[in-house]
Amino acid sequence: MLQLSDNIYNKNIAKDEPKFKLWRSAGLLLTYKCNCECEFCYYNCSPRQGGLMSEDVFINSWQSLKTLAGESAKIHITGGEPFLYFDHLCELLESAIKQNFGQVDAIETNGFWAENEKIIKQNLETLGQLGMNRLKISCDPFHQEFVDIEYVKRLADEAIRILGKERVLVRWQKYLDNPTNVKNLSADEKNALLISSLKEYPCRFTGRAAGGLAKLAANEPIDKIKNKNCKQSFLDSKGIHIDPYGNVFSGTCSGIVLGNIAKKPLEKIWQDFHPSNDKIIETLFNLGPAGLLNEAETLGYKRLNLYAGKCHLCSNIRQFFFHKGLYKESIAPADCYS
Repeated sequence: MLQLSDNIYNKNIAKDEPKFKLWRSAGLLLTYKCNCECEFCYYNCSPRQGGLMSEDVFINSWQSLKTLAGESAKIHITGGEPFLYFDHLCELLESAIKQNFGQVDAIETNGFWAENEKIIKQNLETLGQLGMNRLKISCDPFHQEFVDIEYVKRLADEAIRILGKERVLVRWQKYLDNPTNVKNLSADEKNALLISSLKEYPCRFTGRAAGGLAKLAANEPIDKIKNKNCKQSFLDSKGIHIDPYGNVFSGTCSGIVLGNIAKKPLEKIWQDFHPSNDKIIETLFNLGPAGLLNEAETLGYKRLNLYAGKCHLCSNIRQFFFHKGLYKESIAPADCYS
């Protein structure tokens, strides 16, 4: 397990300054491909996306996180939709067993595959044997537009019976208990429902969420967010996400690459992190996304009248830079922006 003093940024600041935290949890995106195309997806996943995490990326990510955080390291598997590649998922978990890594804290799914009790029993018993601690089931108005709620109910009921209630988490139980047939709503009714959901369960406006959904929620002029930097967001994040290609994102800041484990081990990425190493990250760290405005507007970026917060502004400008072919090392991959 590493110490805070092993990071280059921490070594060069005063003792009383906030430190760059150790990464203790990692969400491994098995794929960007998903049967859904939810409006709030901060990874822009859809049936048209791709990517599939290799065994090397999977094992190296987990091993490095254990090097960083010791026994407190936690891995969860997400996407995209991991159950689209169930056999591959099982192969990765078998590899983890051979490495004596311990349990996967959670595996996430939207439940699209839960056609009958037989397949649910078969899949969950297999994952239980392969070290899955918890099953997390996505359930909300965004997913209900694409996944039959009866499948989700069946999965939740069977999962509790097979795994036990303490090992099943429905996100969110409210929408499983009181589902809405989103497909039958008018555009205005759907938008009202989505905004209502956001007020109760806020999301980060990155990826697809920075598109139509952010426009619905936009209520802040640039002057209200121009002085908000991202320093604490970078320093305080104890969790990261690693995509199928090995790109490392801080927290849920999709599309801002801190490093790639195919080029450098995760623990080394953490040790070497210093905002001054990357122009985009340095600007966000010190000035926030408004610090990117001058360059963007010089190149033709048109600011919006209102934003749904600083993440919306950041995503909007990064989308612009991406299509200009700029900052390819830190604004990537295409899956997050296309």
